[in-house]
Amino acid sequence: MRRIVSRDNPHYKVLKKLLQSGRERRRTGLAVLDGMHLIDAYSRHCGIPIEIVVSDSGTGRPEIASYLESGQVGVTITVLGDVLFAELAVVETPSGIMAIIDRPRPLQGPAPDMQADTVVLDGVQDPGNVGSILRSAAAAGFRQILLSPDCAQAWAPKTLRAAMGAHFQLDVLEHCDLPAFLSAYRGQPVATLLGASTSLYGADLAGPVAWVFGSEGLGVRPAVAALTRLQVRIPMPGPSESLNVAAAAAVCLFETVRRRQTEASPSRVAGG
Repeated sequence: MRRIVSRDNPHYKVLKKLLQSGRERRRTGLAVLDGMHLIDAYSRHCGIPIEIVVSDSGTGRPEIASYLESGQVGVTITVLGDVLFAELAVVETPSGIMAIIDRPRPLQGPAPDMQADTVVLDGVQDPGNVGSILRSAAAAGFRQILLSPDCAQAWAPKTLRAAMGAHFQLDVLEHCDLPAFLSAYRGQPVATLLGASTSLYGADLAGPVAWVFGSEGLGVRPAVAALTRLQVRIPMPGPSESLNVAAAAAVCLFETVRRRQTEASPSRVAGG
């Protein structure tokens, strides 16, 4: 184990820069996982982290101690004093453990699959919303995620925490040219728009679908919406004017799941 007790330690400065700088994460291709849940998810789906960073008090927590004692081959373990660790933590109550990982590469490579069910994010800027949408996408069986250049970073620590390990079940493509993708997509691109005439519950969702969700304040940009073949609204009988984008995405994705299950087994559904 390597122990760090000073903020002036060169490696501590490297860790701090990696946590605080999106540019540094992009340059290195690395990401930081905060907490045992994310580390366990990464280990199940992707393999062994590059480095484990643990606080003094974290080494005494049973779950963390058990993980450290498991003897992960090739993993560097760095121990920080609690104060130093807290300065790196992304939440008010530090988890006690972090991992440095290589970001997984999409299985199909850097180019998107033009026939796969897809979630397209157009300017979604809140990391919590991006993470929540990734979590819903993974649960609904949508593997491919495309993000426009002005979205929150998919591999930022706050996004990772909100997604709860969903990243490792998805192909996440950032800085995408959304108009180019939608123009070439072989399935049906669908945008959610407040003023759309077609209800989500009456829309044709057969075949591959690319769901397009827009920014928190402006929604889907007109130039992007114009490239979708279908625009739908989510019926809202209550007094609210709109849904949070993460909630809207969950509604749309699981309506797609429900519709496909119903069409696959109409007799079973009809019989209850």
